[in-house]
Amino acid sequence: MRVLGISGSLRRDSLNSALLRAAAERLPAGAELVEFGRLRDVPPYDYDDEVAGTPDAVWELREAIRAADAVLIATPEYNHSIPGPLKNALDWASRPAGRSALNGKPAAVVGASTGMFGAVWAQAELRKVLGAMGGRVVEAELPVARAAELYANGELELPPELSERLEELLAELVASVEGATEAARDPVAA
Repeated sequence: MRVLGISGSLRRDSLNSALLRAAAERLPAGAELVEFGRLRDVPPYDYDDEVAGTPDAVWELREAIRAADAVLIATPEYNHSIPGPLKNALDWASRPAGRSALNGKPAAVVGASTGMFGAVWAQAELRKVLGAMGGRVVEAELPVARAAELYANGELELPPELSERLEELLAELVASVEGATEAARDPVAA
């Protein structure tokens, strides 16, 4: 099972990219996390550009989402909301209208921030956007507050309680994929 990881941060030493790496280590057996690393290459959404032809980074994002069984996004919080580059990339992925790459796909959101709230508002906004895109959104959240204090040598050292909550969220995400697969096999039982 393939989980696409998207970090909403462009920073080289991103706390949210480190959170994705921590998630990769905690995925249930049989699941792997593959990161989309071209967020910074996605141009600002412009309908004229869409009509003229899909930019390469956008095409790669859409294909990565479609090829994945589930999507996990780690987001920072800017001004109590979603970072612009991440929201822009999701706007592209939702196009053309009615053919969102995320349609019907399980998705979950986690977030790390240097502040005391762990990007909870950005996570709530992002779950709303993913739902509007047609994603089947896991409602659990994982706010990692004061993440800079947990960051060492490029990794987040999650305390046991946060590590367990992350494992539970990932198990729920994987279970939602398995549930969708079962429902597709036996639509009468669903």
